[in-house]
Amino acid sequence: MTLPTQAPVFAPFYAYPSKEALCDAFVKMPVDGLRTPAFIVDRAVFAQNCALMHKGVLQGWKASFRAHVKTHKTVEGTKMTLDSTEGTTHAVLVSTVAEAWGIINGGLVADGTVKDLLYGLPIALTKLDDLSAVKAELEKHGAVLRLMIDHEDQVKGLEEYMKLKGVKGWTGFIKVDSGNKRAGLTPTAPSLPSLIKAIIASPAIDIYGFYCHAGHSYSSTSLEVASAKLKEELDAANAACTLALSLSSTPPAVPYVLSVGSTPTAHAASLNPQSFDLKGKLEIHAGNYPFLDLQQLATTLIDNERIAATVLTTVISSYPDRDGGEGMCDAGALAMSKDRGPIPGFGDVVTPGWENWRLGRVSQEHGVLTRVEGKQGKELVVGSMLQVVGQHSCLTSACFPWYYIVDSNEGDGKTVVDVWVPWRAW
Repeated sequence: MTLPTQAPVFAPFYAYPSKEALCDAFVKMPVDGLRTPAFIVDRAVFAQNCALMHKGVLQGWKASFRAHVKTHKTVEGTKMTLDSTEGTTHAVLVSTVAEAWGIINGGLVADGTVKDLLYGLPIALTKLDDLSAVKAELEKHGAVLRLMIDHEDQVKGLEEYMKLKGVKGWTGFIKVDSGNKRAGLTPTAPSLPSLIKAIIASPAIDIYGFYCHAGHSYSSTSLEVASAKLKEELDAANAACTLALSLSSTPPAVPYVLSVGSTPTAHAASLNPQSFDLKGKLEIHAGNYPFLDLQQLATTLIDNERIAATVLTTVISSYPDRDGGEGMCDAGALAMSKDRGPIPGFGDVVTPGWENWRLGRVSQEHGVLTRVEGKQGKELVVGSMLQVVGQHSCLTSACFPWYYIVDSNEGDGKTVVDVWVPWRAW
């Protein structure tokens, strides 16, 4: 095959804010002194969520764990998701090449924090120079890059790239669709056997394992439902693995890895450790779990106290005569995102006394605060500040150039103790 023109290798053209300058400006500042809208993370809750995940997966399931960095996109968050009071792991998952370089440039590969990095999208054949550069940098420190494969043309592209550039020794997951219908092949897809055979025969790439992500598990409303989605993931990955074993003339040198998870199914795994007869080594992955949000609250697998991320916003106007009373704040779609969930609106106010309000409507730069039916509380005060939990913290956090960090285990928990700068771009 003829490869498409390669995109330029990711370069540090994106000018990230200086963490040192931000800390000099904001550390020790009370939260109510910040400009709004602002993204606030409670580090103590973040750490607790990481520890609970490690305890459930590493200790409860005796499985390995791969932390997705695409929600927080930070050096500090990556460290905490890999090393908690309940365990340590060294495997991560990224959604962008920028995240991979953020991990590398942040020193997390050189110091051994990250030893296994999965690029979590089916590979774009325009980014092979890009991914090759990441691969080479990881290998300098004894770390490995994994790819995601779900089409034979991706294998052919890697083989052609090997002929042109001499780059080989790739390793990857075959993406298996367990019902999400986003990426991957179902275990019964007619094209799966030929894909497996193509990789087994390929001089460019080896099968590392089989990967499922139950994104549709976000609709779960109970442990029972989320556990059923987890079983679907396990069954799908195991079926694909069984097929691969049947198609190979020799068994793999090491067992294939069966990587399953989403935050709801990983929570289900943590809450309900089980044992399954699997043909490979189990790995569980998740990404949203350190921050959490209203979508996760709706699954009933967490409570409000587990949510680490909020948006601080200022009430800029009030309309007591409109539709039973409404208000306006300075957090709109570009501070909250437009994601929705089972809980109505775009975010719930969690400031004590004002829980009777939610972000009911959003425009680009402002939101309309509406009453929560059946809840009693205070009336809106123009100029006051409110903290709002968004629907989907992965997208909400991406709206902000930096995060203000507080710690409910230190002092009053309302003072900035650190600033995290997330990685941007693709």
